[in-house]
Amino acid sequence: MKVLDVDVVQAFVLVADFQSFTRAAEALDTSQAAISMKLKRLEERLGEKLIERTPRLVRLSARGAAFLEVAREFLAAHERAIAGLITPSRRFTLGVADQVAGPELPVLLARLHAHDPALLIEVQIEASRSLLDAFDRGALDAAIVRREDDRRDGEVLSKERFGWFAAPGFEHRQGEPLRLASLAASCGVRNNATRALDAAGIGWVEVFLGGGTTAVAAAVMAGLAVGALAHRVAPVGLTEVGEKLGLPPLPASEVVLHTSLSDGRSRGALRTLAAAFREHRTSAS
Repeated sequence: MKVLDVDVVQAFVLVADFQSFTRAAEALDTSQAAISMKLKRLEERLGEKLIERTPRLVRLSARGAAFLEVAREFLAAHERAIAGLITPSRRFTLGVADQVAGPELPVLLARLHAHDPALLIEVQIEASRSLLDAFDRGALDAAIVRREDDRRDGEVLSKERFGWFAAPGFEHRQGEPLRLASLAASCGVRNNATRALDAAGIGWVEVFLGGGTTAVAAAVMAGLAVGALAHRVAPVGLTEVGEKLGLPPLPASEVVLHTSLSDGRSRGALRTLAAAFREHRTSAS
């Protein structure tokens, strides 16, 4: 009888999901060599080639694709068995900054849940500053936010690029203040944008202030104003108008993960989330 090792099956599933030995190693807090050895053991045990790997590409073989769903069911059954015996459901509160949360967020949360079905995930989406304050008060277990001020703690996940976006039909009359749609007055993105305009001697007036990124993007799409938005979250249909309007470049920002979790299971879930986040940002850059 062929007996499967949970660790090697988990390594296979992560390689398949990320299409990357590097991201799988990050998620499991191990090396690429260790992942390769686990995959080799699994293929030898099954007598099948599961992953096709070239210097530029990692993909499932036909047999690997057929085995993937079975492997997921195997891991889920294992997690249910462990959870039912020794581990009660655990609550996990995660904050994600509204200027960071992109269309990939549901995929990231699904990956987190698949890693640990016993994890009860609660997500809050707010401004980075608000989430950092909540994290410092102990109200959040983890937060994915933009780097604020001179704070240097946290794990850097990616760099975020910003630009000036407007609806295709937006018109700015020469000599008039630039009409802006901004997040709350305490938002770092807003502060960077207004400081850049002031330094360039460009007059501005806020015609929309407050709400989340979705509300700001809606005001920009309606043609009311220009908005300083991350490229990752700018809705399809908006146009970057910085060069056309002679606006100053906006500084890039780091996306950072803060966590207070110390137990191995929760930190393992976070490693999976961080690796998935990096995967999506790299593939979109």
